[in-house]
Amino acid sequence: MAASLTNRERFQRLMAYQPIDRIPNYEVGVWPQTLQRWVAEGCDAAAHNWDWFRGDPAFNMDWREYARVNFQIYPPFEMKILEETEDYEIIRHHDGTVTKALKAGTVGGGRMSMDQHLSHPVTDLASFREMKKRFDPATPERHLPGWPGEQAEAWRARDYVLVLGENCQTLGFYWRARDFMSTEGLSYAFCLQPELIHEMMAFIADFTIETSRRYVEAVDFDYVFINEDMAMKSGPLLGPDLYRTFIFPHMKRLVEFYKAHNVRYVVVDTDGDPDPLIPLLMEAGVDAIWPMERASNDMDPIALRKKYGRDLRLWGGVDKREIAKGRKAIDAHLESLAPLVEDGGFIPTVDHTVPPDVSWSDFCYYMERKQVLLAGEWK
Repeated sequence: MAASLTNRERFQRLMAYQPIDRIPNYEVGVWPQTLQRWVAEGCDAAAHNWDWFRGDPAFNMDWREYARVNFQIYPPFEMKILEETEDYEIIRHHDGTVTKALKAGTVGGGRMSMDQHLSHPVTDLASFREMKKRFDPATPERHLPGWPGEQAEAWRARDYVLVLGENCQTLGFYWRARDFMSTEGLSYAFCLQPELIHEMMAFIADFTIETSRRYVEAVDFDYVFINEDMAMKSGPLLGPDLYRTFIFPHMKRLVEFYKAHNVRYVVVDTDGDPDPLIPLLMEAGVDAIWPMERASNDMDPIALRKKYGRDLRLWGGVDKREIAKGRKAIDAHLESLAPLVEDGGFIPTVDHTVPPDVSWSDFCYYMERKQVLLAGEWK
């Protein structure tokens, strides 16, 4: 083990398989319904910041900071409730999507079920070219005021991890195209409108590169998190052939841009089971995946390490279902991850936000025992 390190040194050494004092302590967050339960069970909500992507000092999480670059639609559509009953709302969202949302179980804006998607703003080449007008990289509202200035100077001198873009801001190719068209619409378009998809994927890369450029030319970032969510429980939502044809050339171009411009690592976020696409992500230069959702064909991080080796770093992989089973199950589950902790290049976190079937006492126990695992002292 190395001597005590800064947050940034710890992360960099972990990713490079070098000696460290302990693994970084990261987590993602909780459902609003989970927090409601925990407060009822005695959690002092005011003692926590609930911004777990940055880090919660009350749980000894390592701090991360995010460059608040706005990669989203601008100007947004007017968000509006189009229809409302006692049971549901039909809403037009800021991205132009129209959904039907059940009210039952909603807490703090968080719903207990996914919305039903009714319509999306892009259906063809003409509507996509109209949508592109809302994605101008030079729009002032996308950027930090006075950049680079004092903020850049502070970031250059930092001792913590710095990430390009907030969580779910640096959207990838599948995610953004799905937002434009819906999962069903995009699936058909791959086959029926290839010209549209080729133009869309090239545009997504160009937009992301040009929006990022003024930041990566001024400051070195520890990583960028490209959000994709391009898989379901039983496999990816598009096959390797479609990925290679439509997305891969632009993903490779985007990764190469980042790595040539002071971004050390590229991490891809996708729920579900993306395993058939992982070789293509690695070929494009991706360094790590998250969250390895264990309910999805059991995305076992130990099996993934054996399959892909140390070129693929692994984040996540802690089964939220095991935490809900109590202390004995938590200990057994964390113990199963100890060999990968020893091998390195692995940051264990819950494999998504924590659902409300996890009690406050069990989560606190998990966090306490996980710190023993992170220190390499599991017994």
